[in-house]
Amino acid sequence: MGNEGNVIQVDIKQEMKKCYIDYAMSVIVGRALPDVRDGLKPVHRRILYSMQELGITPDKGYRKCARIVGDVLGKYHPHGDTAVYDALVRMAQDFSIRYPLVDGHGNFGSVDGDGAAAMRYTEARMSKITLELLREINKNTVDFIPNFDGEEQEPVVLPSRFPNLLVSGSSGIAVGMATNIPPHNLGEVINGITMLIDNPEATVLELMTEIKGPDFPTAGIILGTAGIREAYETGRGKIIVRAKATIEEEKGRQKIIVTELPYQVNKAKLVENIADLVRDKKIEGISDLRDESDREGMRVVIETKKDANASVILNQLYKHTSLQTTFGAIMIALVNNEPQTLNLKQILVHYIDFQKEVIRRRTQFELDKALARAHILEGLRIALDHIDEVIALIRSSRTTEAARTGLMEKFGLSEKQAQAILDMRLQRLTGLERQKIEDEYNELMKDIAHYKEILANESLVLDIIKNELLEIKAKYSDERRTEIERNNNEIDIEDLIQEQDVVVTLTHAGYIKRIPSDTYTAQKRGGRGIQAMATKEDDFVEHIFITSTHNNLLFFTNLGRVYRLKGYELPEAGRSAKGTNLVNILPLNPGEKIQAVMPVKEFEEDKFLIMATREGLIKKTDLTQFSSIRKNGLAAINLREGDELIGVKMTDGQSEILIVTQDGYSMRFSETDVRPMGRTATGVKAITLREGDSAVSMNVIAENEDVLIVSENGYGKRTGIDEYSAHRRGGKGIITYKVSEKTGKIVGARIVKDGDEIMLINTSGVAIRLNASNISVTGRNTMGVTLMKTTEDEKVVALAKINMDEAVAQEEVNEDEKQED
Repeated sequence: MGNEGNVIQVDIKQEMKKCYIDYAMSVIVGRALPDVRDGLKPVHRRILYSMQELGITPDKGYRKCARIVGDVLGKYHPHGDTAVYDALVRMAQDFSIRYPLVDGHGNFGSVDGDGAAAMRYTEARMSKITLELLREINKNTVDFIPNFDGEEQEPVVLPSRFPNLLVSGSSGIAVGMATNIPPHNLGEVINGITMLIDNPEATVLELMTEIKGPDFPTAGIILGTAGIREAYETGRGKIIVRAKATIEEEKGRQKIIVTELPYQVNKAKLVENIADLVRDKKIEGISDLRDESDREGMRVVIETKKDANASVILNQLYKHTSLQTTFGAIMIALVNNEPQTLNLKQILVHYIDFQKEVIRRRTQFELDKALARAHILEGLRIALDHIDEVIALIRSSRTTEAARTGLMEKFGLSEKQAQAILDMRLQRLTGLERQKIEDEYNELMKDIAHYKEILANESLVLDIIKNELLEIKAKYSDERRTEIERNNNEIDIEDLIQEQDVVVTLTHAGYIKRIPSDTYTAQKRGGRGIQAMATKEDDFVEHIFITSTHNNLLFFTNLGRVYRLKGYELPEAGRSAKGTNLVNILPLNPGEKIQAVMPVKEFEEDKFLIMATREGLIKKTDLTQFSSIRKNGLAAINLREGDELIGVKMTDGQSEILIVTQDGYSMRFSETDVRPMGRTATGVKAITLREGDSAVSMNVIAENEDVLIVSENGYGKRTGIDEYSAHRRGGKGIITYKVSEKTGKIVGARIVKDGDEIMLINTSGVAIRLNASNISVTGRNTMGVTLMKTTEDEKVVALAKINMDEAVAQEEVNEDEKQED
């Protein structure tokens, strides 16, 4: 009865709940799930750290696995020895892990499901690549915590200088959740990270241009990309993996040769399964089955009967056996000790953030070390400068303590400096040794400045991460093993749409449509093709071109974004229908309007897009960077606040550009002056604008054509392109138009030739159409003639050249000729 005060009344339901949640979290965090930073579970991390502590590095001999397991159990992992040995074995199996982290010696199991020999027989050491997981662990790059009994320290995470979570993959069953991350190719993942460092806005689809998909150690073939994309975008997806099988013919009979299996398929069980299916007559036509695998590689031979079709049998085997399996990817990892389902980009972002911290901590460690050494050297330099006084002081001191205090007081030294002087050997007094101290000090000062610069500049940290990853890639990367084949069952929408030429028209107000090109030609009457579309009174067709239903159309907006549509995604409409407003097709923001539209068949290597902004900046970007644009658009250029995109042109890299400003200045320069930049760059200066001026148009120069300039009060003129001399970009430019109160500012400029159609629009919405041939040609410093009458309240607000495709123009000419005949 005396124990009554120690009895605590608890609700059994709450107690069970609490205990179970504690147990579940312990399994999740401490056993079954990998950390997003180093891709390791605690047991693997402890094994590798313990191997480093024991000095079992790749350049030393192998050690008994029992010794390694004993060390891990005794110091870090108080669980069963089987758990530790099984984890060690898996890290050494080249069929389980893409880049084995342990170099095993002895029987470590086989793809037939044989277990490894007992740990007293097998030996192991670290693999070379594992050194990169542990590199710089002693430079305070990661936190350490006490082990289970407080006697030792173990790392919370390894520095992991390569993205091990994706490279090695991971699988584990926790409580209420499981993870199953496939292994990947080291080179591809590093390419993905460098892409993300260069362009933090990169989408999962863009990353998939580098990280094609999982790369299994057992090779095999992945069928289709739909499952990969789903896994990479959502963190979960079903990836279909097939064996690699070929059909050979010998003496009139066919045989199926299997040389690669899907990941984690047991070969012995597979052969047994096929034999059972033959015996039960579920698959007929197989006459013989044998496993001819040897040390040269895998080879399972399935011989067929004389009248059997091997292709049909192979498809039956894919359906009924593990020659075809589904890898269910579940990308769950611990982020700050919490399980999270991550997509591909999130995994890479977490890894980059972790590496930033590793580099910063390493640099701080190196800086502290360098500062401490520089501090000592400063003391030694003072001592060498006053060596006679120092020696006299030391000789006259009764004790070491007195000598140290005397040095500190007389020369203003710290205790460490004074001690270093007392520890100095007499040989340091020679001239050569004194010079060594001086050289070391100067070198240290350079290092200290470099370390401080790194700590102050994140872009330097990112450069270091990138360069060090590329070094690892050069050292350890290899070719992809798993092929990715198109899955014929995945219907590509493009395959369902007949490829045909269409005429696309886009009006100034943003109405777009496509018309089959044969309709366009056959039904045209009245000569001018531009009339092949009904528009509102104050609207007109600004772009008209022939493209294919399978081609891409890039739409660039004034806010610097680019959207992509396929030809077949445009609404088809009749010859006289006005079309659909782009606002209903593209997710345009308020105030966002299309500045340029670009039909692109293929994203070729040697083509560029040149972009110009209102503030006189220009940017050149490889066309290939626009090959994957998501539905809600992509940043085509990083605009400064208040700036706008005014024009986009496609070039071959050797063109000449003309920029014109509203105050009548122009700049002609070669695009070779502009180096290609990434999609999110801001660009470089094309023209130095005078105060209050802004760029209004950018054109690619064509020989023997003219520059048409139009002002807001309706004046305009043509000037021969040869009057514009070429300069280096970035200058203030030359006069192109005599701007006055009478003319008003310049609205726009276009490169034109005789026969080109020009449209002018005023603030009242009235549009007039002119033929370039009717506008007189005058010099640069003139104001030209009246092209459109304006009142005091009216201004010309837009100038458009009807961007007509060569093919459309030719068809119109042919049609006109027919009618004249």
